[in-house]
Amino acid sequence: MALLLCLVSLTAALAHGCLHCHSNFSKKFSFYRHHVNFKSWWVGDIPVSGALLTDWNDDTMKELHLAIPAKITREKLDQVATAVYQMMDQLYQGKMYFPGYFPNELRNIFREQVHLIQNAIIESRIDCQHRCGIFQYETISCNNCTDSHVTCFGYNCESSAQWKSAVQGLLNYINNWHKQDTSMRPRSSAFFWPGTHTATPAFLVSPALRCLEPPHLANLTLEDAAECLKQH
Repeated sequence: MALLLCLVSLTAALAHGCLHCHSNFSKKFSFYRHHVNFKSWWVGDIPVSGALLTDWNDDTMKELHLAIPAKITREKLDQVATAVYQMMDQLYQGKMYFPGYFPNELRNIFREQVHLIQNAIIESRIDCQHRCGIFQYETISCNNCTDSHVTCFGYNCESSAQWKSAVQGLLNYINNWHKQDTSMRPRSSAFFWPGTHTATPAFLVSPALRCLEPPHLANLTLEDAAECLKQH
């Protein structure tokens, strides 16, 4: 029994999972892990709950299932963290629970956290694409907690002049992107065409944007780019 309690109270190594990038994560989850022994009448709940808390980060990344990079803004990370900590703190306010209740509640909070992170990442991308032209917003990478950013192209232009400026901005962005030193360019920002060393900004990779592929960029005019984007 003493060995069991010791194993449960061990601090988990940092893993990937978005929430662990929050400044209060280590303090909060250290508390949760060290107090899990007192939350259930049944000793079998202790290792199950401890494993859920220990694997929280890795399991989060496995469950995100995002088709876009797992990058979240600091503001939305704060919102997610606040919501998760509130749910966890409320669960820990109870004394001891009947068998099975505590780990089940942990699973429910975990699933809710995954949904919150998914929605936060997707909402930021949608907001970005509702703008006009090239736009970047600052984020944190859920993979390693480093500062990052997301680039997108928005179609929400209110006039032909805005649209023309947006397309010109996109062409300038593509040209500058290809001139960058590849060692300074995050690999996640590039898509490499199969069988080649030719790269394209990842956010432009789409079956509807073939005209923006590298073979066509050399002779691409503003009018051609505008027509290509209108078909997207």
